[in-house]
Amino acid sequence: MSRSRPTLGAILTRRIAFFAVLAMVLQLSVIFSDYYWNVGELSRLFVEQETERLASGITVDGKSVRYQLPDNVRHRYQERSSGYVARIRDATGALVFESCDEACESRFLPADVNPPDFWLRSLKPGKPLSLVGGRAFVVGNQRFVVDVATIDDPQDVVSSVFWKEVVEHMLVPMSILLVLVLGATLLSVRQALKPVRAAANAADKIDPMDANSHLSFDEMPREVAHLAIAVNRAFERVGELMTSQKVLTSGIAHEIRTPLAAIKLELGSIDHPRARRAEIDLDDLVRFVAELTTLARLDGFDHGTFEAVDLVVLSSSVVEQLAPWVYENNHSLAFCPQVETAIVQGAPALLRDAVRNLVENAVRHTPAGTDVLVKVGSNMVRVEDRYPGGMRREISASDCNGSLGIGLKIVRRIAELHRASLHQSKSRLGHAFEISFERKSGEGTPEIAGRRWGRA
Repeated sequence: MSRSRPTLGAILTRRIAFFAVLAMVLQLSVIFSDYYWNVGELSRLFVEQETERLASGITVDGKSVRYQLPDNVRHRYQERSSGYVARIRDATGALVFESCDEACESRFLPADVNPPDFWLRSLKPGKPLSLVGGRAFVVGNQRFVVDVATIDDPQDVVSSVFWKEVVEHMLVPMSILLVLVLGATLLSVRQALKPVRAAANAADKIDPMDANSHLSFDEMPREVAHLAIAVNRAFERVGELMTSQKVLTSGIAHEIRTPLAAIKLELGSIDHPRARRAEIDLDDLVRFVAELTTLARLDGFDHGTFEAVDLVVLSSSVVEQLAPWVYENNHSLAFCPQVETAIVQGAPALLRDAVRNLVENAVRHTPAGTDVLVKVGSNMVRVEDRYPGGMRREISASDCNGSLGIGLKIVRRIAELHRASLHQSKSRLGHAFEISFERKSGEGTPEIAGRRWGRA
């Protein structure tokens, strides 16, 4: 599976984030339209925020009151004719700050009137804003009244008022909500996907050649458990097909071998050179049928039958079994273990067939007098043929397989079933075929000092 394909968690994250941002944009649009066209609300916010900025410059030290115009409003109220005026009075009506002349006094509340905590009066309807208003503040246990007025809002203060309101009352709360909801959702999705991830990892480790391999669905939610049960059912069906294929191939082998044996028996009673040649061809046919049946059985092999196998012991028994036949064909056979033990996981019968096929191919496709060496090392079995006198003749892969035989195909298939590989190489003396098994981390076997040669 390509790693560039996005995970389910990433897909859900993108979708949740998209719709959350979309919701924020829609809510921002609603708030914008509600605030921007509501002149009364904007006027109220203008007076609240502007008087708060002006009041931040009041300092009370005991009975003395000092005032310094804040920097963020200095450019509006320090200069006259800027379009903005302000006045700050204490509870007795004494002026603390004033940025207007006598003309603007008529717009503010009279000095002898006790002002309310908040007041607002619009001078002209619509925008830009033209208003006058005030707000009371308590600083150092003293009450101050801050009055402001603007004519047509020349510096567009209402925009900053609007965006401040949006940021403080919409963007910040929505951002916090988005982070919490998105985080909680992603955490919930991650927890919910744990069984799916576990099922995917388990499915990736399933061996299709092992009938005992299945998905465990004990702790899975119902939807994922249904998928795991369906997969297990499919593998059970595959196991049944493998078993039926074994039975079929065994039946075919039995039905063919019986008439071939009868034909060979009849040929043995005929004293003629043609009968001997027919017997040779018949032996090749019998061997081909056996190899074809073996190859068919391998396709339905079950990895669940694997066990620990010592390659040294197994190869030694094969050499001992084949030695008489090798000597009858005017070849020599030697067993050369390079380690004391070489343990691998596999099927002894299949590994024995592989070694036997390699030895038989080496005998059948080399000239008389050739030495055949069977070497066993750590996680490998190697069969070499050494021609007499260092002579080597070129042979093709088809020669190694035989006119009718498919021995090397069987060996290669057995190697694949054991997650091993078959390598063919040439040397000055002959050819070599090596089955190399995967070495597990930390695995190793002590090597023998020198090489033990044994004539089987």
